[in-house]
Amino acid sequence: MSSIPKSRNKREALVRATINLVNNNGFHAAPMSKIAKMAGVSPGTIYLYFENKQDLVNQVYIEVKASFTQFAFKDYKENSSIEIGFEKIWQNIAAFKLNEGEEAMFLSQCDNTPMIDEPSRNEGLKHLSPLLDLWERGQKEEIVKPVSPYLLYAFSIYPISFLLQQRERYEIKPENLNEAYEMAWNSIKI
Repeated sequence: MSSIPKSRNKREALVRATINLVNNNGFHAAPMSKIAKMAGVSPGTIYLYFENKQDLVNQVYIEVKASFTQFAFKDYKENSSIEIGFEKIWQNIAAFKLNEGEEAMFLSQCDNTPMIDEPSRNEGLKHLSPLLDLWERGQKEEIVKPVSPYLLYAFSIYPISFLLQQRERYEIKPENLNEAYEMAWNSIKI
């Protein structure tokens, strides 16, 4: 076995351990020593891949955001109608949050913490540009409300996270997701 796959395996183990510890204990209760122990590597090994904890968290955030984006925009066609495009993206995001729970929870944690630095947040926002472009086109066509993309996101995308966090109390069935989508669309359309 060459050193490249072994190196990738260690880095991936560090990424997985970071996601797990942050999800279960929060950012501040996930020290580098615990991350290394959970990943099965020596603490010094972390510094072969990451400068420090801030760099580790930022890189994991950007990687998970890129994975989320790839999932969110699969089969999305830029020339589709605003409503069809939004529904495709919304359904993909819901599927990601349902099927990739660890990564989805990690992104939610990152969205609600000052631990992620501004350059990394901006990099994460770039990943959403197809959705932002769709909304901008929808606003120009007077289909989408002329409000900030932050408001559009808050009322149409963010509620998916809340709904999925309630899975123990609220059974998510296909008809529930369809109702949630209709509410999301109704919240942003004119």
